[in-house]
Amino acid sequence: MRRGPTLLSCASALLAGAIVLVSGLSHPARAGGVPAAQWQAYKQKFLDGSGRIIDNGNGNISHSEGQGYGLILAYLANEEADFDQIWSFTRTELLLRDDGLAVWKWDPNAKPHVVDTNNASDGDLLIAYGLALGGAAWNRADYTAAARAIARALLKSAVVEKDGHTVLLPGLEGFGENERADGPVINPSYWVYEALPIMNMLAPSDRWQKLSDDGKALLGAMRFGPRKLPADWVSIAQQPRPAEGFAPEYGYNAVRIPLYLMRAGVADQSLLTWLAQATSASPDATSTFDIPSGNVKDTLSDPGYRLVNHMVGCVVSGTKLPDDLRRFEPLFYYPSTLQLLGLAFITEKHPECL
Repeated sequence: MRRGPTLLSCASALLAGAIVLVSGLSHPARAGGVPAAQWQAYKQKFLDGSGRIIDNGNGNISHSEGQGYGLILAYLANEEADFDQIWSFTRTELLLRDDGLAVWKWDPNAKPHVVDTNNASDGDLLIAYGLALGGAAWNRADYTAAARAIARALLKSAVVEKDGHTVLLPGLEGFGENERADGPVINPSYWVYEALPIMNMLAPSDRWQKLSDDGKALLGAMRFGPRKLPADWVSIAQQPRPAEGFAPEYGYNAVRIPLYLMRAGVADQSLLTWLAQATSASPDATSTFDIPSGNVKDTLSDPGYRLVNHMVGCVVSGTKLPDDLRRFEPLFYYPSTLQLLGLAFITEKHPECL
């Protein structure tokens, strides 16, 4: 007997059309995706046979962030088999919590492998976003349904209100208003702005737009120390300030904030220029900084890190990218991921900078 489309497949098709309009990302068959050679280089370096994305700069662990990034990059490369492999590991090894969110850390050298059962809300966002993109591109209702479940779980538990602001708890344990004297504590680099409109399609609520708006407003108020930079971890118990118990730094988390803003289409030139200028300690590098002193902690020379501020120059003033930043020769997981996401954006939205 011939059967018509299921409700889930119809919903997936509707979501596909909406994503083309809202996400700012091309369908993977169009220009703007990750080229096959770049994906193969990334895959060879960081994706193992089980579907695990390996953070080789962090003891070869895996985490929800990396799995989410892997899904998005596999989508952009139009590699459905690799996408499904990454999702299989994520589903079976990380989606173990009773609340529908993922445990954040998986260590191949530990038994059991899950060594911290707290979630990381940016990882959950990235996973849900990747699943929504994959579900729409390949008409996979199962991906879309899984994305919707994660979006609903985030909205229920991780998206909270504080003094009129809607914010994202970095994890459900240890960051809340009732768990710390300076709580809630947030991480401004956990706002994956491009994903939030898609979360609203999956789990409709005006809180997603407010989360986006308040994230940018709070970011603009995080001008700490002599360099006027946001910290990785910020208390919003009263006026924003660097959170207690964390290194007061503009660190490896924060370096991706401008990338997230640009990929989401945020056109606030003053915001982007402020971040790029404040983090350029040398003409062709970005850095991490100690907030109280303003001193450089680490100079970041990997192309993936350097690309972010050059992207700002492209978006704001049309400056061409240096040739070496257009070459993809992956060394470490995190900057290599930032580089692929950045190059995919520039290729699609600002080809004049290539």
